[in-house]
Amino acid sequence: MKRLGHPFSEPELLHRALTHSSLSTATRPDNQRLEFLGDRVLGMVIAEALLKDDPEATEGKLAPRLNALVRKETCAEVAQEIDLGAALMLGRSEMMSGGRRKMALLGDAMEAVIAAVYLDSDFETARKTVLRLWGKRIEQAEESAADPKSNLQEWAQARGMPPPKYAEIERSGPDHAPTFIIEAQLKNGAKSRATATSKRAAQQAAASALLKQLEAKNG
Repeated sequence: MKRLGHPFSEPELLHRALTHSSLSTATRPDNQRLEFLGDRVLGMVIAEALLKDDPEATEGKLAPRLNALVRKETCAEVAQEIDLGAALMLGRSEMMSGGRRKMALLGDAMEAVIAAVYLDSDFETARKTVLRLWGKRIEQAEESAADPKSNLQEWAQARGMPPPKYAEIERSGPDHAPTFIIEAQLKNGAKSRATATSKRAAQQAAASALLKQLEAKNG
């Protein structure tokens, strides 16, 4: 894992971080315990970085930024950037079902690797590793934290309408790599569709598209 940028003095920690439960045995533990620890280390590093990046931000503004940076999708994106999937150790069935590309597996492994770096060295080394891998995401946290679904709901409520509804129009592709088409709908008939590889992402994209449509219509 040269892209990780940390030479392990105890390589077995990295091996454990990359071992999925589908391949674990009594003598080969999986990465779940490391994932638990890595999630906490990541949260601490990101929280500290956000405080330094914006000394004037309130807790109400910092919380959604933190959530955006530590959520599973973001961890999976970072894992993809360093090609962590290629190094995952999976059972045959998980490997055949596309496990190396699954968001949940990649996100869990990324957190486990952060814990492995921490245990192999110290918190400062883990902090430097996280800051290097997350890079400009921290500077762009405010934009990442924008929640189109919440904004669309606020728009509707301000006009006396019930919350928007999200309908799954279509799901296609294999189980390990599905594609969703979601339609965001308002009581006044306004609606917009979007496509993404997860329901959550498709809902957010549909809400964002509908907001833009409403803004253009209403000036």
